[in-house]
Amino acid sequence: MYIRPLVPADLPVCAQILCAVYNNDLWQCRWTQETAEAYLTDAMQHRAFVGYAAVEEDDVIGALFAHEKIWWNNSEVFIEEMFVRPDRQGSGVGSALMHTAEDYVRRHSLAGITLSTNRFAPAAGFYRRHGFTDCGHVLFMAREMN
Repeated sequence: MYIRPLVPADLPVCAQILCAVYNNDLWQCRWTQETAEAYLTDAMQHRAFVGYAAVEEDDVIGALFAHEKIWWNNSEVFIEEMFVRPDRQGSGVGSALMHTAEDYVRRHSLAGITLSTNRFAPAAGFYRRHGFTDCGHVLFMAREMN
């Protein structure tokens, strides 16, 4: 397995993986291939996009979609999405992607990495094992407009 920068040609397979990861009882999402591709395309078109693909035998098996976020004291990397094909989760693919993002932060002398995730999903434990902490001072808010 190796990590390389994401390219637009990776979007269809990344959308397939995103659907496989999130369309289940745990995450309760209902992504379609079309909406997943549009979502990931939007992330990739960010002017400060940072993205990596985990590849094994020419197949993308995981990806990280992020961007540099300007902040008052020093910019940071904000991870929009990170996902690994379900049959490869727990095999070090996510850790390799995370280490690549960490290397990017160090090379560019950025402040760090931020992200959001479901506090009740296994992903939170993964991020904590990689040194992330729950930010008590941050409140994630939403308003549904249906």
